[in-house]
Amino acid sequence: MTATIRSFVLRGGRMTDAQRRAFDTLWPRYGLDTTDAVLDLDAIFGRRAPRTLEIGFGNGDHLAALAARHPERDFLGIEVHRPGVGRLLLSCEAQGSTNVRAICRDAVEVLDLCLPPASLDEVLLLFPDPWHKKRHHKRRIVQAPFIALVAKVLAPGGLFRLATDWEPYAEDMLARLNAAAEFENLAPDGGYAPRDVARAATRFERRGERLGHGVRDLSFRKIP
Repeated sequence: MTATIRSFVLRGGRMTDAQRRAFDTLWPRYGLDTTDAVLDLDAIFGRRAPRTLEIGFGNGDHLAALAARHPERDFLGIEVHRPGVGRLLLSCEAQGSTNVRAICRDAVEVLDLCLPPASLDEVLLLFPDPWHKKRHHKRRIVQAPFIALVAKVLAPGGLFRLATDWEPYAEDMLARLNAAAEFENLAPDGGYAPRDVARAATRFERRGERLGHGVRDLSFRKIP
């Protein structure tokens, strides 16, 4: 699958001195420099354990909290904005996490080229850019080719969890995932799921709540 439309815009963002130092000193410990070769996740983490991928982890607060709360699991994070990656590296060092690795690259390329089939137990996509304007809807990441890539890297029975505070995007994601043959909706009525209690409130979630937006959660399982 060739990514011809980017679902993100690379914002410059000012990196702090601490975040720059994090890239210099902590990237070898927590970062993954990917090529187009498939990653050996067992070798990278030094064990075989349940694995969660968070796509677009922002400033990394949620991913770091999960890693601290679940040392028995391994966590991968993908984010293209370097200040957020730097902040995650600093958080991992501060809490002594050994079960986190970060990738700074387009998530579609990573899913397509770098992750082995059926290698993940959970994929998280929390508050992706909704691309509000109709002419930009083609940039939304949750479309059929992306859903197929998520299905490829999830193990049978693996979970795909999503959340958004933009109701039209929630409706679009729900319709596309309900139509995907690879997944079943865990909500008994085929609608939205209860809020995932394991999810720490992200910066985007708190912003949406301040603006009065309702948060919608979706939870799907890969059909064995």
